[in-house]
Amino acid sequence: MNSRTHIRNQIRQQRSELTHAQQMDAAGLLTTRLLASPFFKNSRRIAFYLPNDGEMDITPLISLAWAYNKQCYLPVLGLRNSRKMWFAPYQPDTRLIANRFGIPEPLHKNSARLFKAQSLDLILMPLVAFDNKGHRLGMGGGYYDRTLQFLLHRQKWIKPRLIGTAYAFQEVRQLDNEPWDVPLDGIATENGLQLFR
Repeated sequence: MNSRTHIRNQIRQQRSELTHAQQMDAAGLLTTRLLASPFFKNSRRIAFYLPNDGEMDITPLISLAWAYNKQCYLPVLGLRNSRKMWFAPYQPDTRLIANRFGIPEPLHKNSARLFKAQSLDLILMPLVAFDNKGHRLGMGGGYYDRTLQFLLHRQKWIKPRLIGTAYAFQEVRQLDNEPWDVPLDGIATENGLQLFR
């Protein structure tokens, strides 16, 4: 078993042992931290995610984003062979359907309603583990990394900003960085917001 697989298994197990009350307490603290951050305040178009497999719940922040008239989006999987994502508008009345992994995503009837990551200001990203250099370990599908590859080649104008969201215990000492890994700009946990660049 490689170290990434071991880390994934270990942290997913820890997440599964959290009580509902612990999850909600952490989500409330994280929401407060992000709500006060310039990343959230200065962003108009924000991509969120719906929690799956014990991921940090950011749905309270989505409700607040709607109240602040921000444009909210959720990731939508591309064609089976693309392994990239698009982003679809998400409003309180948006109809959701399960994608091929069983994760809810907005129902979209045509690609004209889908947006590329380049058009967003901020993407809040789920993860399994992170380190103090901004490296992120996801579930292993590589969807975010493939979708955000363009950021590795930018020198000045950096958009969207990438903030990982997690429980504080998901931090590990070091993650081996692969050439295709797209680093985070920051990480938000129930303990605060840490910026890497």
